[in-house]
Amino acid sequence: MSTPVIQTDAGRAGWEAIVADPATAVISSDFDGVLSPLVEDPARSRPVEGALDALARLARSVGQVAIVTARPALVATELSGVSGHPGLGQLVVLGHYGLERWDAATGKVTTAPVPAGVATARGRLPGLLAEAGVPDAFVEDKDSSLAVHTRRLDDPTGAFELLRGPMTALAEETELRLEPGNLVLELRPPGIDKGVAIRSLVESTGARSILYAGDDLGDLAAFKAIGALRSAGLSALLLATRSSNATELIEAADIVVDDPSGVVTVLTALSDAISAR
Repeated sequence: MSTPVIQTDAGRAGWEAIVADPATAVISSDFDGVLSPLVEDPARSRPVEGALDALARLARSVGQVAIVTARPALVATELSGVSGHPGLGQLVVLGHYGLERWDAATGKVTTAPVPAGVATARGRLPGLLAEAGVPDAFVEDKDSSLAVHTRRLDDPTGAFELLRGPMTALAEETELRLEPGNLVLELRPPGIDKGVAIRSLVESTGARSILYAGDDLGDLAAFKAIGALRSAGLSALLLATRSSNATELIEAADIVVDDPSGVVTVLTALSDAISAR
């Protein structure tokens, strides 16, 4: 398989670094919109055909394979089907933006304490949604964060804008952080994002190169963290899908693909290049 179109010199250097020394490379990816197509019901997310096999093939050569997601680690593990998958015995899932970590090697989850503000927000959300005129917005309770989805509503964009102000106020009151995404507004603990998770992953593995694949505004923190790590000498390849039409993320990427099937194509080409080296 030929090398995908890499739009930047830094991205080409990142690709070459991973191929030249895969043992010191990390392959990391979001789940929804990257390994799995976006669906209206988050509980129905499943990996696109070939995604896990592509990760497993890379896992034979690289230092670490990881999924970095906003979902609880065990939920992402169950939906992705990575538990027990041949070749993914050393994979880690960083859930809740890194608050949780699931290790395939042990099957165990470690987690940080959940701030009290999450419980306060949980109790306040039903009334807030009713007052905003969108009582049917779907609330995804992730235990340590709360995500309000408007995708299922008749006017999803209008509902999203109606909720932005009240949820910003609730975030301030409960000392949480409001993170907007693709027709979703998420309340989560401060100081936690995918950038923090990626920095921790790079430090713990001693990685010299990294590939990160994302699709949404929540992945922008990871892109920015990797950009800073590049300045410190890390080689990197940033991959974005158009699943969520996150313009800022797409513009910052080294490789852009349309959907999760495109991600599989890139990962397969990378493993082919490693095998041929």
